[in-house]
Amino acid sequence: MKIYCEKDYEAMSRRVAGIIAAQVILKPDCVLGLATGSSPEGAYKELVRRYQAGELDFSKVTSVNLDEYKGLAGDNDQSYRYFMNKHLFDHVNIDKSRTFVPDGTEADEEKSCKAYNDILRREGPVDLQLLGMGFNGHIGFNEPDSFFEKETHCVALTESTIEANKRFFEKEEDVPRKAYTMGIGNIMQAKSILVIVSGEGKADIVAKAFQGPVTPQVPASILQFHKDVTLVGDQAALGKLLG
Repeated sequence: MKIYCEKDYEAMSRRVAGIIAAQVILKPDCVLGLATGSSPEGAYKELVRRYQAGELDFSKVTSVNLDEYKGLAGDNDQSYRYFMNKHLFDHVNIDKSRTFVPDGTEADEEKSCKAYNDILRREGPVDLQLLGMGFNGHIGFNEPDSFFEKETHCVALTESTIEANKRFFEKEEDVPRKAYTMGIGNIMQAKSILVIVSGEGKADIVAKAFQGPVTPQVPASILQFHKDVTLVGDQAALGKLLG
């Protein structure tokens, strides 16, 4: 595993954007696995800047997103499709028909999961998968469990995840209680994985994920078994991992 410890969020975001940009330059028709949330926002902003400066071309890129809230349509400003449009897709020359996000409007969980698994098989393998990490070690919405879910599934969100996400909603009861997410097996099939973490609040779980036992109780710990993982974080998030 490669580890980059940056001094702050801005430096971390530039590092992550640089790694993603290198992937796009080296393989213009690459498949990017993308994530949402506050951790990658700065990296997406930097990618947009590089595109506008004429340094990047996204015209042949395909993207697949990790997850989506069940019950939210893509035009809902709290949906992950909306997030991706707002922070990246609307500002670069990516073909939106080649950008894939689980269908949050599909009420039939089995149908929605099968449809997304079919997309991942058709478009994959992912060349570079971007991941954030939750305070409980979740990646995507793969919450702590007694086993690792293999493929796309619908998950009931834990109270800690709901608590962490409520800041994005007007009130806590507006936070969806379920989400569609890639499974651990889907994630581990990516050729390379890029993990981004920031803030002192992530220090304990980062150390547990990468120095502790591999267990579905800490979903991110499975990344210890992947052959090509890069971890980028600020000093606060990596402090306990690096000692």
